[in-house]
Amino acid sequence: MSKRTVAIFSLGGTIAMTTDPATGGVVPALSAQELLDAVPALQDLDVDLRVHDFRRLPGASLGFDDLHALSDAIAEAFRAGCDGAVVTQGTDTIEETAYLLDLLHTGDQPIVVTGAMRNPTQPGADGPANIFAAVITAAEPVMTGAGAVVVLGDEIHAARNVRKSHSTSPAAFASPATGPLGRLYEGRVHLHGPLAPRAAFPGPLTDPTPRVGLYTATLGDDGGLLATMAEACDGLVMAAFGVGHVPQRFVATLEGAASRIPVVLTSRIGNGPVLEATYSFPGSEKDLLARGLIRGGHLDAYKARLLLQLLLAQGRNTDAIAAAFRAVAC
Repeated sequence: MSKRTVAIFSLGGTIAMTTDPATGGVVPALSAQELLDAVPALQDLDVDLRVHDFRRLPGASLGFDDLHALSDAIAEAFRAGCDGAVVTQGTDTIEETAYLLDLLHTGDQPIVVTGAMRNPTQPGADGPANIFAAVITAAEPVMTGAGAVVVLGDEIHAARNVRKSHSTSPAAFASPATGPLGRLYEGRVHLHGPLAPRAAFPGPLTDPTPRVGLYTATLGDDGGLLATMAEACDGLVMAAFGVGHVPQRFVATLEGAASRIPVVLTSRIGNGPVLEATYSFPGSEKDLLARGLIRGGHLDAYKARLLLQLLLAQGRNTDAIAAAFRAVAC
């Protein structure tokens, strides 16, 4: 096999943090090259690394502008001959940024997103091992067609399925519905099965800043805040109870909103689908879909919000948005 080339893009986050003398806390300060210098084992790989110091932000401060610019930069790296890309960033938003990159990526080269749960000043910092595993994954030909994946703790997760499941554990990332795509051991990628097909949604942004709300159903909610949010949004994601149920007092508000804007029905659970035709009481999934809501399927609320935001930013109408969700959310 010829020598592989991997582009490295650093965005900041815990993996790149050092102590701020003024505050005593850690802040993103390390460059991409400094991150790689902390992983001497990279020198033993037959991989050419092209380094891009892209941002130095905590994961919570990344925005759509940053991610669209990053997607463009990664696409340019692929046009220049890179076989894969690695993105290092804060774990707060990895599950969302990886999915947005996956939705925008039309090529076959893998995009591997990684980070760290322990910053470099802590004992057992996991950043170097995660970078090493991410580079191996990005350079591996078997990952061709995988789209964007998340690699931490030697596990490989599809961007569509991965969740951050713990706030502090080094084993924080999981794919509740499917399990990981594969694992790394002895310096190699081992997939558990064939890669699933994926859909991408490239296109120019006609409205780069649509307002998409995410509203979560909770016990005893009178629906007043839902009505306020729906009036202020260009699109809405409803994170409902269970398989897609809301209080009956939500129904009129959601039906009215769906007549004006796309409203996507998801589950607040984050593991398992919204159903289509099992329950039929007012506020059930069958009732809400009949009133014009769009079924989110297996997508969790956070990822449904990203897909809806992207489709609205591209100027797609409600019918086209519903078709896109049917294509990816089954």
